Amino acid sequence: MLRSMQELKNYTIGATDGEIGRVTDFFFDDDMWTIRYLVVETNAWLLSRQVLISPFSVEGADWLHKRLPVRITRDQVKNSPDIDTQKPVSRQHEMLTADYYNYPYYWSGTGLWGDGSYMPVAAPDATKTEASQSSLEDPHLRSCQRVIGYQVHASDGDIGHIQGMLVDEETWAIRFLVVDTSRWWVGQQVLIAPSWISGLSWEDSRISVTMTREAVQSSPRFDSTEQLNRQHELDLYSHYDRPSYWERENKDAQAKHPE
Repeated sequence: MLRSMQELKNYTIGATDGEIGRVTDFFFDDDMWTIRYLVVETNAWLLSRQVLISPFSVEGADWLHKRLPVRITRDQVKNSPDIDTQKPVSRQHEMLTADYYNYPYYWSGTGLWGDGSYMPVAAPDATKTEASQSSLEDPHLRSCQRVIGYQVHASDGDIGHIQGMLVDEETWAIRFLVVDTSRWWVGQQVLIAPSWISGLSWEDSRISVTMTREAVQSSPRFDSTEQLNRQHELDLYSHYDRPSYWERENKDAQAKHPE
């Protein structure tokens, strides 16, 4: 199921021995468009420190009570590596955090989470050793909150701005950007998949896509008050004549593990 990023913001993070704080932002990588960290405000118990929690730690989300239980303790959070969320997160810091919590290195393969589409429980030491050899590579982490408001440009003109994101609750992949087109078409929201992005300019706060304004205008409408279902997704991919993300990921998995 897909969840709204705005809905996930302010969720309570519960450690095994008490509350940690609330989600204030997310860091995603602009290569795989997958959320890598939840930015959590710890409030008074830890002097309002912000910490990074990986989706690796999340288990059994309580959607009804807007709570994300995690498999870590408050002491682990208290003693975790310091991070300045207002500055770029280096790969070295990611490795420190991953080693501290015993997370696998998500950048160790070609899948969403290393060698696969889903998060592994642990990674072999050899995999970590291989991934550490590329530790000098710059990560592609971006703040979800800072991307809200970015302009979206079609092949023949602007179409609107990013208003939100829809996140896969199983893989934490960002499946769609919610684009507000009300400046051109009153009261309309449309969905754009990250795989349709043809260009990014972080300096200009601008995202480009290959489709035309007319194609976007005639695409299936998105209603944020209703749960997005698979048929709506199928209609959307059919409209643009593009393969769905589940088709692409199944094809990649079959190519990697042929019968």
